[in-house]
Amino acid sequence: MNDKQGERQGWLARLEERLFEASMPQMVQGMRHEANVDFRELVCDLKAPMAPAFEREVARALNRGVVRDLIPAETLMPEMMVRFGLSSADYGPEQATHLGELQTVCNQCPVVGRCWKALRAGESWEKCRGFCPNAQAFESKTLQAAG
Repeated sequence: MNDKQGERQGWLARLEERLFEASMPQMVQGMRHEANVDFRELVCDLKAPMAPAFEREVARALNRGVVRDLIPAETLMPEMMVRFGLSSADYGPEQATHLGELQTVCNQCPVVGRCWKALRAGESWEKCRGFCPNAQAFESKTLQAAG
């Protein structure tokens, strides 16, 4: 292969990558509408492998509130609590109202896409506390449980 052919192949590969990334919003939207059950399962499975461009677009859609297929308090909050060393079992019946308030905050989170990506990546509580609106409550509960 001569230099011209190699240059052309490199250019075509970059173009193909750009086209793939540019198609992600339509791909996510199409999958949401045409394969809703599969899309919901995929988004709710925090360990499911995804192409980075697809993952970025899902996170963007979550941040925009476009994806209603994910209920943060059901999918993300239990995983976030694990990061802080907690589970819903740490909240007894007398704290049901407080747990419900935390779930409401989680469901109204303005950075749900960021949370989703962080939990998928296995980020630690130290990273998550910088954006999680429930972080302070989780930290207090962890200290309370330890003391």
